[in-house]
Amino acid sequence: MKGKKAKIISTGSYIPETVITNADLEKMVDTSDEWISTRTGIKKRHIAKKEEAASDLAYYASLKALKKAGISARDLDMIIVATITPDMLFPATACILQDRLGARKVPAFDLEAACSGFLYGVSIASQFIRSGTCETILVVASETLSKIIDWRDRNTCVIFADGAGAAIVRPSRDTSGIISFYMGADGGGADLVGVPAGGSRMPASIKTVQERQHYMKMKGNELFKRAVKVMIEAVDMALKMGNLTYRDIDFFIPHQANIRIIQAVTKRIDLPMEKVYINLHECGNMSAASIAVALDQALDEGKINKKDKVLLASFGGGLTWASMVIEW
Repeated sequence: MKGKKAKIISTGSYIPETVITNADLEKMVDTSDEWISTRTGIKKRHIAKKEEAASDLAYYASLKALKKAGISARDLDMIIVATITPDMLFPATACILQDRLGARKVPAFDLEAACSGFLYGVSIASQFIRSGTCETILVVASETLSKIIDWRDRNTCVIFADGAGAAIVRPSRDTSGIISFYMGADGGGADLVGVPAGGSRMPASIKTVQERQHYMKMKGNELFKRAVKVMIEAVDMALKMGNLTYRDIDFFIPHQANIRIIQAVTKRIDLPMEKVYINLHECGNMSAASIAVALDQALDEGKINKKDKVLLASFGGGLTWASMVIEW
């Protein structure tokens, strides 16, 4: 790759205050704390207020990232928002965020890659940095999955949650920054997870509402099998592209979907669990926001040190996957 090396100079995150525990879910659907904990590793999840939308969560996370970077929204050259739960079909949530932040008239657009959205967004931002087109880019992953969850479906309502994470990407002035990244997709698995209605294929109607087709549907077992295989492939590719091996990795932040997936991938790269960041027991699966929030939390907790080589990997609906290695 030619040009300037891109670097995440700051992060920020926001998690809604309202919490739903496994005990709460036991009263709502046919499930149990033991069943949820054993199969997912999740204990509780944060849920946005009725009046909160994806742009609200994105706004709060962005303010924190801007403050940590010591810059204002007027310094931004571009805004990218990764989300599968936008405020509305259009205009883009990124445009709504741009206006609320008070950013000047810079490009702003949404990116839809499900759980891989944040890494897709940072990868795209890095190319604008490397080309010299932009100097400062805000990448935000924001999800309000509680709005599209069928709270009668125990296979999905126990897993997903709300939250937002943001990152400021700028050119690196030293050796730190993004070493490599890898992205992939397989539309052949598009039917494994998604929201059937609401688009041009199945427009909203009384029938689609009555049949609950505007809620997320998921084939969990098949998705699990694909996730482990593809995340390992993504990790292998990012390392290969960066001329690195598993032994070079100091810290790993995986997508927070399922503890068993995380354990399987971690075993592959032979990292001790203390070098793997896990917050799904507290936050659930926040789709695109998962890695963004986890990265911000890991940095705040001092888990990542200067010069550490940090591996990030995700897998999501589409199907999509992505991985990235960063020297901090």
